[in-house]
Amino acid sequence: MKKIPCLHICLVSCSCLILVLLVLSWYPTSKPELPDCSGLHAAWCTSKNRVFSKLESMLQTQVQNQNPIDHSAETPQHPLDPLTIQEINRVRTILSSYEPFSSSFPTIHSLLLDEPDKLQVLGWKKGDPLPPRQAAVIALSNGQSHVLSVDLDSDSVLSHAINPSSGYPMLSMDDIVGASKVPFSYAEFNKSMSARGVSLSDLICLTPSAGWFGPNEEGKRVVRVQCYSTEGTPNFYMRPIEGLIMTVDLDKMEVLKFSDTGHHIPIPKSANTDYRYAVQDKQPEMEPINPISIEQPQGPSFRVEDGHTVKWANWEFHLKADQRAGLVFSRAMVRDSETGELRSVMYQGLASEFFVPYMDLDESWYFKSYMDAGEFGLGLTALPLVPLNDCPRYAYYMDGVFAASDGKPFVQPNMICLFERYAGDISWRHSENLLDGFQIREARPKVTLVARMAASVGNYDYIFDWEFQTDGLIRIKVGLSGMLMAKGSPHQNMYQVPNQDDMSGPLVSENVIGVVHDHFITFHLDMDIDGANNSFVNVNLVKEQSLPGESRRKSYLKAKRKIAKTEKDAQIKLKLYDPSEFHMINPTKRSRLGNPTGYKLVPAGTAASLLDHDDPPQLRNAYTNNQYSMFERKGIAV
Repeated sequence: MKKIPCLHICLVSCSCLILVLLVLSWYPTSKPELPDCSGLHAAWCTSKNRVFSKLESMLQTQVQNQNPIDHSAETPQHPLDPLTIQEINRVRTILSSYEPFSSSFPTIHSLLLDEPDKLQVLGWKKGDPLPPRQAAVIALSNGQSHVLSVDLDSDSVLSHAINPSSGYPMLSMDDIVGASKVPFSYAEFNKSMSARGVSLSDLICLTPSAGWFGPNEEGKRVVRVQCYSTEGTPNFYMRPIEGLIMTVDLDKMEVLKFSDTGHHIPIPKSANTDYRYAVQDKQPEMEPINPISIEQPQGPSFRVEDGHTVKWANWEFHLKADQRAGLVFSRAMVRDSETGELRSVMYQGLASEFFVPYMDLDESWYFKSYMDAGEFGLGLTALPLVPLNDCPRYAYYMDGVFAASDGKPFVQPNMICLFERYAGDISWRHSENLLDGFQIREARPKVTLVARMAASVGNYDYIFDWEFQTDGLIRIKVGLSGMLMAKGSPHQNMYQVPNQDDMSGPLVSENVIGVVHDHFITFHLDMDIDGANNSFVNVNLVKEQSLPGESRRKSYLKAKRKIAKTEKDAQIKLKLYDPSEFHMINPTKRSRLGNPTGYKLVPAGTAASLLDHDDPPQLRNAYTNNQYSMFERKGIAV
């Protein structure tokens, strides 16, 4: 069968990936019209999307209301639509009557749509019957992990694989809540808190990265538990109980190991750690910012059909919430500005993993090597977006429908927002003033469509923006906000540190160290540019020497194109002094000039992991060994 390449790209946080179309023409926006600020349009001239000096004023600003969506009666309209509430309930009913689970319902760690074969999806048209609806389930029961495929048409289990151990499924809320309670019934922990003079009522305990460190942990689901003081502040991340860490068995909910080496490290003070705007008694020393207004008097230009199909300008794509990836884009197509034909760009795009290794060897820190998507879920940790602050006035909000650990559905409201962005940027311009009577001033505003989600994974908030432009470009941005994962220190200032070279990060406040760490975001991109027959091209920029007497120039650059023949050819480590461009092309589709259609993949910022390849965190995240990787599978690739 045909093999279809699928591209993985690893990028560092706070960077963006740009997909640039090589062959499509510019698609014009409609001519802007400014409303009359008197009479009928007076309200539109009043700022609704503002930057205020007081949060209260912002929250009182009028918001364009979107009626909450009743998901209880929803039915799927597209082969890739997520499981509905009714379907999740049916899966639960099927599993409840399934013989292996008839006496005790398993703990659900993942319950998602088992997506149809790619060929079926590509061949489907609106109005056609949907392919069979199936659910992919990962469940735990009696210390064993179960991977099941459930058919919703026949109300039966199609396949069932059992792992003799529990494996490493995504942490459930039961896991996190249960493990966070274990310390309070452990005598050594209570004794340590008493010795520190810390009240148990002021404590909150969290489950940092589970990690994996060798065969002693093989076959066990373990997690470390760390505690913080909430006394005097909601920003408990700045008040760690340093040096105290517990290893908890998640299946037995008991302490396997207790380590308490930080008695000499004070708990950092709570003063000036509360980040909430409303409680600040002193405003920042800065000039005030006047209100900013971004209005759409005629409403937004995009529309959402059947709950998940987005249409805007020359773009059309399917968007859904996913408990692991957060945002999943499918069947992205752009309309050719000359022929009006919808042309395929990408079959599916999503964030596949978020690797965050910390660089501290202490007993209470070495294991912190988060896999935020696989361990906690970017979708499960995406809390409701805040209107006007997270998303502008005319944003459209989309909910996530997921399954809890008991198999029952729940709604993650306002998890995604869609909006049009105009920030005064220029889409394209050119001017001429060389000759008398020959003057050109041509400029076009840049208006884009943005799909946004913010995942609050513990102390960090990750803002994911997928931005679609009318020139066919897709820009993926990841912003980083939230709090540092702080380490307690016995030192109040750098003058007290005897050997600064031994520190694992800078002192960011009294008794607080900000430990050095990385953020690696990996994106899964299944490109379908003008069809599925795509190739990965390394366009290497090579320095050439001019021949004697050929030119006054001594050297120049030449682009040498190499089409990847194997997966190894498409494993790329970026090098500053060996520059390349990277294209995905369809060699069977040509422009009128004979050039293959394609996209250029532009990493706006990348990073390489410096960890040893046999270091346990790097073994689990070996995909970060390369900035670009491409794989092929038999049949149609994911």
